[in-house]
Amino acid sequence: MIAISLAALLALGGCSKSADDGSAWEALLAASKDPADWVTHGGNFEEQRFSKLTQVTDKNVTDLGLAWTYEFDTTRAQETTPLEYDGVLYVTSAWSKVFAFVSASGKLLWSYDPEVPGEFGAKGCCDVGNRGVAIYDGKLYLGTFDGRLIALDTKTGKPVWSVVTVDQSKTYTITGAPRIVKGKVLIGNGGAELGGRGYVTAYDAETGKQAWRFYTVP
Repeated sequence: MIAISLAALLALGGCSKSADDGSAWEALLAASKDPADWVTHGGNFEEQRFSKLTQVTDKNVTDLGLAWTYEFDTTRAQETTPLEYDGVLYVTSAWSKVFAFVSASGKLLWSYDPEVPGEFGAKGCCDVGNRGVAIYDGKLYLGTFDGRLIALDTKTGKPVWSVVTVDQSKTYTITGAPRIVKGKVLIGNGGAELGGRGYVTAYDAETGKQAWRFYTVP
């Protein structure tokens, strides 16, 4: 369940230019430095999860009340860090599902279910939660529990491209949120405690083509 405080989040203007010309990356950098925005997993690229907004203080925090809630269709692990962009709140839930809400009202705009096969639940150490998504140049990027990286259209929730990032016959899973760096989507994986060889892979944000892979385990 999500509870949103009465403190409003300001909207971020979108950038429609190609990711290749660097404008989308510059827009993301600028947005990550604006305390009114929350467009990266950790709040900004320092990953401190600290908001510099001053509307809520120790003097008025007790006056806050419930604005809206949404109940997910499962009681499994809920570990997401929502992103807020252009008046829309993007949230993930168990089994790598994605939801887009109007930030102010809680109205559901769209939802996306990657339909992770249930048998993959046995491959994870710690339930089937998902920690969030990345946003960049009109797309939302999702790592799924069965090891896929999927790009979704932020307006419709429709898939733009999808790649399998792991050997699905092994113990790999993905629960972490992707990161964006200069037109590349970076994604890791889980499973090393069960025998998997850990690595980080970068994919082109526009096409999904693999750019490089770095193994964290020799």
